[in-house]
Amino acid sequence: MKALCKYKDYKIYKVYKDAGISAKNMANRPAFQQMLEDMKAGKINYIVAYKLDRVTRSVRDLEVLISELEKHNCYLICDRDDVNTSSANGRFFVRMLTVLSQLEIEIVSERTKFGMTGAIKSGHVPRNLPIRLQKRK
Repeated sequence: MKALCKYKDYKIYKVYKDAGISAKNMANRPAFQQMLEDMKAGKINYIVAYKLDRVTRSVRDLEVLISELEKHNCYLICDRDDVNTSSANGRFFVRMLTVLSQLEIEIVSERTKFGMTGAIKSGHVPRNLPIRLQKRK
């Protein structure tokens, strides 16, 4: 991403990273929330991400984000997905990608629930097993 910003002549204000936190929603991501605060304060005017699903996978969150971006004259650029919200076509495309990402999450969730139900019906009760440690001799 730093190389892309250098190539496009974007000045990097800050790198925001919520390692290990899902992009399923925006609320529980401290670095993401800080980025939004910096945008509202006028410190940034572009948000550059590798892929859209690293930003959000929620259609509802995307609509909130697009609204905030427009309100603060800021744009989202996702290099891998060729997303740029500075145009009507770009905003349309980003919405379609997010709908597909949310669909993917919901399908995986349904499959997991179906698999768990099937396992329980066949007599296997899924649970976390404790770790058994052996003493060293």
